[in-house]
Amino acid sequence: MSGVIKVLVVDDSAYVRKVVAQMLSRSPFIEVAGTARDGQEALDLADEIRPDVITCDLNMPEMGGVDFVQEQMSRRPVPIIIISVANGVGEQVLAALDAGAIDFLQKPTALASDRLLDMGDELVQKVKAAAEAPMHLAEPAALGVAAAPLPATIRPAGSGAVDVVVIGISTGGPQALKVLIPRLPQDFPVPVCMVLHMPPGYTELYAAKLDQMTPLRVKEAAEGDELVPGLALLAPAGRHLTFRRRGARVVCHLDVRPLDTLHRPSVDVMFQSAAEIFGARTLGVVMTGMGSDGRDGSAWIKGAGGRILTEAESSCVVYGMPRSVSEAGLSDAAVPLAEMAEAILEWI
Repeated sequence: MSGVIKVLVVDDSAYVRKVVAQMLSRSPFIEVAGTARDGQEALDLADEIRPDVITCDLNMPEMGGVDFVQEQMSRRPVPIIIISVANGVGEQVLAALDAGAIDFLQKPTALASDRLLDMGDELVQKVKAAAEAPMHLAEPAALGVAAAPLPATIRPAGSGAVDVVVIGISTGGPQALKVLIPRLPQDFPVPVCMVLHMPPGYTELYAAKLDQMTPLRVKEAAEGDELVPGLALLAPAGRHLTFRRRGARVVCHLDVRPLDTLHRPSVDVMFQSAAEIFGARTLGVVMTGMGSDGRDGSAWIKGAGGRILTEAESSCVVYGMPRSVSEAGLSDAAVPLAEMAEAILEWI
């Protein structure tokens, strides 16, 4: 979008409203057009000032964050970023994302503390990315309930050209994976491993919810988990997911190292490990998200003879990660979200 981004800041804490407004106002591209103490006041202000982006707390009097997101999206879809503490709000964060919020940011503390300033740079980046999001893609009806699993007219395990599917995804990812993964059949012939950028405290809960929606077995990856057909593993927040050979088996290894990555877990780290273990029999998939995580890892997969699919710009909430891969000449095909499961099955 062109011009200054108008932001509405919603939080029941006057101190948090002040700090968030200060952090955002440091950017010449952002104007804090208003602040609100709760969801009801935010609805009224949003009608009046028509913000480009809204940041929103979860636990507020009168109307909480989840109810606000639901009501605001029904009135006028606006990119909403949830800002929350980690403790005890995982279910609410995921509910807010299901209701149409496009991203969330974890407060470093629940207290009125200068530590809140630590999230300033990330908050500005997320607001800028959110302002570019095509809102029809973030509406619950657009992401909705995934279609039925595809028929299992595919080769049995071990007979195809692919031994593993690795997926990297970020902003818009919790919603997009709920469309993609349930489309994969129960007898999917290879394991699926996923990196989704999330703060600690959410990946186990999200994996459990995804497991309820899909014929595959989905779980947060644990040290030593064996990669087997029909299993989808989600990297735990705070640790990189890599792979090790143990005789005829391949198992997960979790580590905080390398320490110099922008994200932990990192798509690049998982993709590189997959390329080293599975070589040309690796299929990488880079989907909606901010930044370029996955580009270097895609180069490793391509260098080993594997293949890369990227999500098409037309279905990305944020066309950052797939763009970086495509512009580097590493994408074998750009595929809209609605067709990604079919494309994966065709490549397998």
